[in-house]
Amino acid sequence: MKHLKILLLMILSLSAFADNWQTWRGKYGNGISDETGIVANWSRTENVQWRTKLPGRAGSTPIIWEDQIFLTSVAENGDDLLLICLNTDGKIKWQQKLGTGNHNIRGNEGNSASPSPCTDGQYVWAYVSTGDIGCYDFEGNEIWKGNLEKWYGGFDLFFVMASTPVVDGDRLYLQFIHSNVSLLDKAADQKRKDERKSAGMLVALDKITGSEIWVHERLSDAHSECEHSYASPILYRDEKREFMIVHGADYVTGHRLNDGDEIWRCGGLNRKDRYNPAFRFVASPAAVPGLIVVPSAKNGPVLGLRPDATGFVTDQSNGQRWKRDQNTPDVPSPLIHDGLVYLCRENGVLICMDAETGEEFYQERTHNNRHRASPVYADGKVYLTSRDGVITVVKAGRKFEILAQNEIEEEIASSLAISNGTLYIRSFEALYAIRN
Repeated sequence: MKHLKILLLMILSLSAFADNWQTWRGKYGNGISDETGIVANWSRTENVQWRTKLPGRAGSTPIIWEDQIFLTSVAENGDDLLLICLNTDGKIKWQQKLGTGNHNIRGNEGNSASPSPCTDGQYVWAYVSTGDIGCYDFEGNEIWKGNLEKWYGGFDLFFVMASTPVVDGDRLYLQFIHSNVSLLDKAADQKRKDERKSAGMLVALDKITGSEIWVHERLSDAHSECEHSYASPILYRDEKREFMIVHGADYVTGHRLNDGDEIWRCGGLNRKDRYNPAFRFVASPAAVPGLIVVPSAKNGPVLGLRPDATGFVTDQSNGQRWKRDQNTPDVPSPLIHDGLVYLCRENGVLICMDAETGEEFYQERTHNNRHRASPVYADGKVYLTSRDGVITVVKAGRKFEILAQNEIEEEIASSLAISNGTLYIRSFEALYAIRN
């Protein structure tokens, strides 16, 4: 009996520190893991629990719920687009075809399997850049399926639709910001041609049926490539308020969850007096209670916003905590932890700032290669992933210190995922489970 009690305590202790990673940025939607004992050193063979070859390339992040892993991928034929379920022992459990018609971009750096899936622990939702979307239970049974382009118009972007959905409560939220999203008739568009025009929409679907709950048309005066956003919506929630944050078409906006109506709007990211027509957003905002950090593009500004903002937020309003005039991450999203903001630039330069004031503590080079993945925090460490397969581990805190640089010799565009003591790395070739 004594041994059984000890075993039970051990199991309860392990489960207390085991996080699910249910969306592309984890439990809190911001790249933070509460787990401890996460590995800092590995290679292609060292500390590799298993490596499972995947049928095709993709940059989407795997998600994990208990003993199941879900990810999207191109099929072996290079055309079909799949949702794949693996067990945490690395064995593929099932796969479902979401759609067909893969499109490769930027010299095969990305493709139509770029959006990551999400789960509530009972069902998993995934869509691909062809517009095909599906909901499945954990055994792979189809709950519903449809095509977002047929419902809301064809995706018209320079590259591919890469925005990842958010599931919360009974709803699935999606943002579409591109050049073909007007819900209004041509006459209404013409009437407003000198004012703001349609430059996106936020959609809420019933997660179990796929039926539309509401659509909010998001207006903007952005034009050219600036209409195209590859960012994902994020959920803000604290004890007093909750809303969805949408990033694209020169603005970041906050929206009510019950009907999508706009609560606040912040511009100033793409200056009107020297407008950059190629200023598209890729990096998504990050948020913790009390602070929203908003990146931009192409060495532009980074903003620290208050979540109690209303109306139009400017440099002079109370809704803005601080502003950094340049050095935004272009693709990796910001990371906020323990009063610090980490910005990983696409060239591997890491910037650490005070979350309250925006004061810079350091700006240092980690690994001189293109960084596409968003940084992840766990166990006192910040993990930065570069395209060439090198992952730099930096000690969290105000003083810059590289703890390790690990290489698996495979290209990576996906962000890392952490669950149950294991670090998951999705390369263009395989899925790795890394642990001590």
